[in-house]
Amino acid sequence: MKSSMHASLRSPFWPLTFAVLAGVASLAVAREPQSLSPEHARKIVAPLYDALNEPSKKDVPRLLSEATNPDYRSCSTNQDCLDRTQLAGQFKVFGAIIPDLHWKVLDVWTSGDRIVVRGEATGTPVKPLFGAPPTGRSFRTISIDMFTVENGKLSSAYHVENWAAAIDQIKAP
Repeated sequence: MKSSMHASLRSPFWPLTFAVLAGVASLAVAREPQSLSPEHARKIVAPLYDALNEPSKKDVPRLLSEATNPDYRSCSTNQDCLDRTQLAGQFKVFGAIIPDLHWKVLDVWTSGDRIVVRGEATGTPVKPLFGAPPTGRSFRTISIDMFTVENGKLSSAYHVENWAAAIDQIKAP
């Protein structure tokens, strides 16, 4: 077997075979998305979360344009999505209801072109929140956001927040 292996390496086709295999391997590597580091992911999502901190005091459309692509979609269910302009309006509505709204990034995970953020929202509503009247009580709740990145910016998000827990926390005792 040793002699046949050496004979195949002396074949005139060996360099061509090697070149083809190397080319196929480089194509496979090129198609695999480069994984983002958690530090880079935090920089990408930072303007979006900045827009969620006291949004009534911020230029939300500008912050969202820093973080997202023009065709960005933010989905609260598998079929209910807002575009970037609609999302900016939603952030402003939350800012009017919860003037002291703060959204903190607690953990960031990355895989390929995906970013997952575990966040925490806090605030004290001064207007009804999902039908619950303001009571002067504050809430603290979790959020999970899964983003896709294209061209260095966010292209889509699927997110869940535990608003039921927030409403329970602000109800009168």
